[in-house]
Amino acid sequence: MSKEGKTAAKDMTKGNIPLLLIGFAVPLIFGNLFQMMYNTVDSLVVGNFVGKEALAAVGATTMVTNMLVFFFNGVSVGAGVVISRFYGAKNEKNLHDAVETTIFITLVCGVLFTIIGILLVKPMLLFMSTPDDVMGEASTYLRIYFSGIAGLLIYNMGSGILRAVGDTKRPLMFLILTSVINIILDLFFVIVLHMGIAGVAYATIISQFISAVLILILLTRSKEIYYLSWRDLHCNMNILANILIIGLPTGIQAVVTSFSNVFVQSYINHFGSACMAGWSCYNKLDMFVMLPMQSISQAATTFVGQNIGAKRLDRVHKGTISSLVLVESITLVFCTFLFVFAHNSIGIFTSDQEVISFGILFLRTNVFFLLFNCINHTLAGALRGRGDSTGPMIIMLVNFVLLRQIYLFIVTHFIANEPQLVGFGYPVGWMACCAIEILYYYVRWGRKSKRI
Repeated sequence: MSKEGKTAAKDMTKGNIPLLLIGFAVPLIFGNLFQMMYNTVDSLVVGNFVGKEALAAVGATTMVTNMLVFFFNGVSVGAGVVISRFYGAKNEKNLHDAVETTIFITLVCGVLFTIIGILLVKPMLLFMSTPDDVMGEASTYLRIYFSGIAGLLIYNMGSGILRAVGDTKRPLMFLILTSVINIILDLFFVIVLHMGIAGVAYATIISQFISAVLILILLTRSKEIYYLSWRDLHCNMNILANILIIGLPTGIQAVVTSFSNVFVQSYINHFGSACMAGWSCYNKLDMFVMLPMQSISQAATTFVGQNIGAKRLDRVHKGTISSLVLVESITLVFCTFLFVFAHNSIGIFTSDQEVISFGILFLRTNVFFLLFNCINHTLAGALRGRGDSTGPMIIMLVNFVLLRQIYLFIVTHFIANEPQLVGFGYPVGWMACCAIEILYYYVRWGRKSKRI
């Protein structure tokens, strides 16, 4: 498997299952934390050193950039599943084809997204009703961001390749390094060179370009069977089709779910600025609790993919159960802590007592229902590892988008238009999704444990 003694890749087809899952997920959790920091540094710098218009401009572009990142991350899940299966099966030829196809299509998408993104900047901002006093700054930020989008795509897809073979540590090291570089460049361009929001955008794309170069160097110089050969770079249409069959539903689900949250926000906005701020504080803590379940979901995807490739079907079921026990245990600890220390947790973001009251209301109403969402994400990850991406997409879209909007309409128009009931729209979607996804998993796979 390797031409050198020690490898950073992790063969998950043998060994202690819980320890393998923990070893895989922990670097991902830290990586996601740094990714969150990466995304907030721009706002912190422009908010403190440029002005409110620049801060509003960065905020106005967040939904655009996030949806692009979410979509491409979903596609990278498809590549990861395909690669993890070939790696688990020790199928060197198909593994090479998958790696080279993945990088080839990423480079093509990098060029296309750059051109399309720059051309659509103004129409996108107009569609979001961006105010005139923010339009100029937001346009500047997005044009520069899209001019360097290839770096972000290459890093995300390259790290997806490494995750597929069980290597989460080196992508984390690259992310930490480039996060620090991003902060230094942000401060240098804005404070020293007085470049304003353009400086923040340039700092972001330079950091992303560095992370992309590091990933490509690692893959090119690797002595593992998943190494990248530029001479063999090509697109295998059969492998590309398999990647898209799994990746496209995942990407579409992430984008639509993210977009639907805009409508939930519109209901919250009805209750005024204090409620909006309290909801925002709750959501920041909710994102923190979601990190372990997202990371363990990715661990489940890689684990299941590798073991199906190796035809270790006994470990597929055990790995899924171990993932569920692990994520439920971790999330229960986090939820209990936040419930008990709700005032202190919300108080990290604000000292306004009215805002804190709303934040505590949302937090204590919803937090333990996140245990249902653990099951949603973990089973979805295991299903994607089996190559079933469409089922989780449909189930999550129906419950997180359609059912949630129906609930919000009914409760606000016919029951009581109150913040607590509106905020409970999240748990309603989580619980319904959980029930349907468990049933789907059992009918589709549970009674046929030997089915691939």
